Amino acid sequence: MQTCESSKADGLQLDYGAFSRHGLSDAATHFDRCGYVPLPGLLPEATVAVLREEIAVILPLSNRKDFMMVCMENTPRHMTTVSGLAIAERSPAIVDLYNDSQLVEGISNLVGRPLEAAGDPVERHVLNMLHEAGDTHGFHTDDYPVALVLFVESPDCPDGCGRLEFCPVEDVHEAQTRSHAVGDAYVLRSDRLRHRVQPIHNGCRRTVLNFAYSVEGETVAHTPSASLLYT
Repeated sequence: MQTCESSKADGLQLDYGAFSRHGLSDAATHFDRCGYVPLPGLLPEATVAVLREEIAVILPLSNRKDFMMVCMENTPRHMTTVSGLAIAERSPAIVDLYNDSQLVEGISNLVGRPLEAAGDPVERHVLNMLHEAGDTHGFHTDDYPVALVLFVESPDCPDGCGRLEFCPVEDVHEAQTRSHAVGDAYVLRSDRLRHRVQPIHNGCRRTVLNFAYSVEGETVAHTPSASLLYT
């Protein structure tokens, strides 16, 4: 069994009050019904600055991806990625943040189920960067059930771009969109919601860390998507 051990990287402090600021009286019930909960301001400004330094260290190991994901209904991938293996090699600080016991406990409480580290080290903690005109992470579902997405860069153009769009797999007409600022985060039931990042405009950037977690006791069905995107 994969475990999330307690550790805290220097300079990577989180505002755990973000777990209560969404104003939900029953967060687990809301998450079970909607599959999405925002965590505005989870990353303080100083933590964003440290993460940008860490990302500069791992970027030499990035891969540019421009293809159609056949196993996800031929949806487009135009983005730059860094795999969990590369992050583990170059950034123990990000690994420590992923495993932080208080963070994992907060997400577990929000989800209403105990979580554990994703079994696949390629997909466990990854970097997704949209930084060229038209970059997009097309519609998909994830192998692992719970994703925590942390915003290190986010578009702020007036007409909007790079927004999260999601809908139930069984009802694509119920799509919703959400915008997030630098320092924000969100938790998504990513194996049950079909989701994408809308294309970005020229001059805009969207850089996120995606932390994937398993639900304790649940079996994960793997697809080829992670290996195609991160290797």
